[in-house]
Amino acid sequence: MATCQDILEQLRTAVAVVAAGDDGAFRVGYLNQSAQSLFGRSAARAVGMPLQALVRDPHARPAALRRVLETGAPFTKRELPLPTAGGVARVNFTVAPLAGAEPGAEPGGELLAEFEPLDRFLRIDRDERHAALQETMRRLARGLAHEIKNPLGGIRGAAQLLERQLADAGQREYTTVIMAEADRLRRLADRMLGPRDKPRFASVNVHQVIERVVTLLEAEEKDRDPRIAFRREYDPSLPPVRGDFEQLVQATLNVLANAAEALRDAPAPRIALRTRVLRECTIGPIRHRLAAFLQFEDNGPGVPPAIADSLFYPTISGRPDGSGLGLAVTQTILAQHGGLVECASEPGRTAFSFYLPIHAKDKHDHGHADGADDR
Repeated sequence: MATCQDILEQLRTAVAVVAAGDDGAFRVGYLNQSAQSLFGRSAARAVGMPLQALVRDPHARPAALRRVLETGAPFTKRELPLPTAGGVARVNFTVAPLAGAEPGAEPGGELLAEFEPLDRFLRIDRDERHAALQETMRRLARGLAHEIKNPLGGIRGAAQLLERQLADAGQREYTTVIMAEADRLRRLADRMLGPRDKPRFASVNVHQVIERVVTLLEAEEKDRDPRIAFRREYDPSLPPVRGDFEQLVQATLNVLANAAEALRDAPAPRIALRTRVLRECTIGPIRHRLAAFLQFEDNGPGVPPAIADSLFYPTISGRPDGSGLGLAVTQTILAQHGGLVECASEPGRTAFSFYLPIHAKDKHDHGHADGADDR
């Protein structure tokens, strides 16, 4: 039969147990997996911290918590803005006396703190709706691409035949333009079709993926002034994921190339590269015990509000000369890996986040990044 701790570890609600110490502070004695994911702290790092350090709210101060112990009356604060590992989340925050407290928790006793993220339900619903709409858009784009490619072949073939019949070099220049434009449209149609091959799954080190893309960008931007400053905040404990290395490179390149373009006029351009392990992470409708979190944050002007909700749809672009296909391809690649890409943007900060599941066998693979502590 499952123990109480086993049950707590399976809960999606974040739960913490805090105890009053001799110094009057209420310190964390236990965090379940959902709480560790919410706060971005392992149990080893969180145990012993004052609850007020995690929850910056008057309701978490020692005096308020002590009243709960003295009166035995729990309280709930609804829609509390809570700083978390992924930003600020709105939660229902409940504190109640813990029945059957162990004698070792004296002199003040123990409290149970629950954090029910309200954003999670909205996010799951939003992700499912977006995934369905994006799949519809991808099918429309693929159908359109096929319809475009068929007549393009005929146009190009006719131009080739016509070129052979023309003796005048000036006239042949026009057929050359026709064939070049047909080739350009064919390449565009190929991009609308997305990755041609199914992912070839293997053990992939995501830090190596990111570093490959950074190397490509730095080579392209070598004559740029000022150059983009890349700040690495890698989690060296992050296990490899099951994925297609080249496709993940393409997905990351699409995002970071857009960021580099957005920083073209920034006086001090910088991109932060972050990775960490998420526990009890929900991706779409599926809950995963472990997931890899990759985030790419730039200090550019931000995504135009008019396209923020449709950013990953094909042909939607924030640049006049953009095709609007790069992020749609990124979304397709992440979906093929069972993952998800999200964007949060405001003037001065745009962050793209990748979520990739880590399966049980992935944790035992080797391949941590060399220099993963390069910060």
